[in-house]
Amino acid sequence: MPGPLAGVRVVELAGLGPGPFCAMHLADLGADVVRIDRSTPSSPVDPDHDLLNRGKRSIALDLKDPRDLDVALQLIAKADLLVEGYRPGVAERLGLGPDVCLARQPKLVYGRMTGWGQEGPRARTAGHDLTYLALTGVLHGIGRAGGPPQIPLNLLGDFGGGALYLATGLLAALWEAERSGRGQVVDAAIVDGAAHLNTLTWGLLAGGAWRDERGVNLLDSGAPFYDVYATADGEYLAVGPLEPRFFAEFAQRLGQPDLVDLQYDAVRWPELRERLQTAFAGRTRAEWTEIFADGDSCVAPVLSLREAAEDAHLAARQTYVDFGGTTQPAPAPRFSRTPAELTRPPAKPGEHTAEVLRDWLG
Repeated sequence: MPGPLAGVRVVELAGLGPGPFCAMHLADLGADVVRIDRSTPSSPVDPDHDLLNRGKRSIALDLKDPRDLDVALQLIAKADLLVEGYRPGVAERLGLGPDVCLARQPKLVYGRMTGWGQEGPRARTAGHDLTYLALTGVLHGIGRAGGPPQIPLNLLGDFGGGALYLATGLLAALWEAERSGRGQVVDAAIVDGAAHLNTLTWGLLAGGAWRDERGVNLLDSGAPFYDVYATADGEYLAVGPLEPRFFAEFAQRLGQPDLVDLQYDAVRWPELRERLQTAFAGRTRAEWTEIFADGDSCVAPVLSLREAAEDAHLAARQTYVDFGGTTQPAPAPRFSRTPAELTRPPAKPGEHTAEVLRDWLG
């Protein structure tokens, strides 16, 4: 298989959200990912379009059956990495806890993906991306002044603070295991990762450059030169020329060069915002996109998903690709010598049972 992780074997215990995304990311990078699905899967998602299962192979097992459990342990004994996203204690009750698995494969890196973490007062309670962000202080800072917190899809928690931190932890521990010969457990909690993503804000807060309020700071819509504006056709532009030299070019292209005197005069920000709102409302998104098409004005159209897939820049980079008849994001990041590629469409539960048993267990 292509990619920098070619030769790395991963067992994924089927779950939802961040665990599958982490395993998909590893598969995108070339790892051989085997997903252990239930023998009677009940997911409502159409398996042909469940893109979080792309690049993987699926084996169907009933983990409550001792014979199937033994097969799972045999696979784990051949793996480098394991991904599980159960509540704390569930894997142990199934007979697939870290102690059992590391006894079978001492170099195994055992990755645990949860919202609250393995310990703490909330560890065994239910939650979702939104509640994890709420508790960490991240959600409080997203939204406009005087308005409620806004929901950033489930990108910051499940996938940013969860899946990608688990992937980083797995690969760091894999590197260490190659030198020490010993595996370990990676406890990836969404609350930990989401809090960590907010490190810059904590530094600004400590330095007096950030107020612990929504919509009043430089990067949260408080500054009129870092915001979105409606155009004449009801579409939107993202405007972000933070640096004075970029703002000067922006003001020149906008046709109002005198705006440079208002940029960092916070007392006059209401005036600046009103003038920008009025200006952008006078032309369509397409017209403004043409005006700011090149240079350093830091303006971009706010595109829908389908529009983004057709954007000239993203098309040139093949950021979105058609694979298996479905438009989807390409693997990221890029590698100069061992490129990551899409190799398999989403695996149907149990689709590769015989193939996996032959390849992994002989």
